[in-house]
Amino acid sequence: MGFFHVVIVGLVIAAIGAASWFIAPKGKNQVLLRTSVLLSLTCCYLMWAITYLAQLHPLIAPRRSDLRHEA
Repeated sequence: MGFFHVVIVGLVIAAIGAASWFIAPKGKNQVLLRTSVLLSLTCCYLMWAITYLAQLHPLIAPRRSDLRHEA
């Protein structure tokens, strides 16, 4: 379920971002608040997705060091 998990979480984050767009209180700092919320959601999602995918498909396979080598 690796790739679909990332897509599903991305859709949830997009829904939260869309909801925060409309929920943001009106005022002179509305644009700053919207930008901050959307940017922080995007950065947190990207960090999570990269970490999740790096653990799902590692570049270097882990090796046990406590085993004796067979000759």
